[in-house]
Amino acid sequence: MTAQRIEGKAISDTIRIEIAEETAKLAARGIVPGLAVVLVGEDPASQVYVGNKEKACQQLGFYSEVHRLPAETTQEALLDLIDKLNRQSTINGILVQLPLPKHIEEKAVIDAISAEKDVDGFHPVSVGNLVIGDDSLLPCTPAGVIELIKRTGVDIAGKHAVVIGRSNIVGKPVAMLLLREHATVTICHSRTANMADIAKTADILVVAIGKPNAIGRDFVKPGAVVIDVGINRLETGKLVGDVDYANVLDTAGYITPVPGGVGPMTITMLMQNTLKAAKRQQAAKG
Repeated sequence: MTAQRIEGKAISDTIRIEIAEETAKLAARGIVPGLAVVLVGEDPASQVYVGNKEKACQQLGFYSEVHRLPAETTQEALLDLIDKLNRQSTINGILVQLPLPKHIEEKAVIDAISAEKDVDGFHPVSVGNLVIGDDSLLPCTPAGVIELIKRTGVDIAGKHAVVIGRSNIVGKPVAMLLLREHATVTICHSRTANMADIAKTADILVVAIGKPNAIGRDFVKPGAVVIDVGINRLETGKLVGDVDYANVLDTAGYITPVPGGVGPMTITMLMQNTLKAAKRQQAAKG
């Protein structure tokens, strides 16, 4: 048995068509979703991400602003910009690209973004709403993971899901979203004993640890859905996930490739959040 590849790119393209159609309907009513992306410094990976976000906005008919600030920008200057964007009516979503330079406190920046415009889903109010199950803007990568699982046709309810990794960006929120879909969820991390034994009981295995090819077939239950959130560049320049794809391919039922699995979904879910934020803010105006 060879696992079915979950084609994140194809699924992402389908969702983008849906977003573009909805955006066109809003535009006919004079409403254009607006996204502001703030990049501080010259981090090469961040510059690529920001460029991709800009391109996605253009393709979908969004209004977009990119604020590229020098690495020596003060925290105060960055918070002033966020305050301005919070009050700017043409902007529905604000995203500050992480990581930030060392002299800027990440938490202060995340907390400063209005929860209504928090399209990254990292604001404490957004996280609180996620935990208690209230409607909120969901963190993009975890939301993309759930979408990929659903589009395989696998019903999450009643399944045992194991999440390897407990980061605030992926591990914890994806566990919460799986709970919301009525899975039974176990979280494993660097201190977990017998991790392979636990992982092998999972109907759905989500891996986000940032270690290349760390998870092999001894962690995978035959027929399981395996979602690999990791993206690691080897010295050869090749991109690989946290899961040893070739090793797991004949054990898993479904698996995401790297690249081309979870990656394309993240920006698409960001666009979906921006659209949702625009609709909500319009509704709040009455």
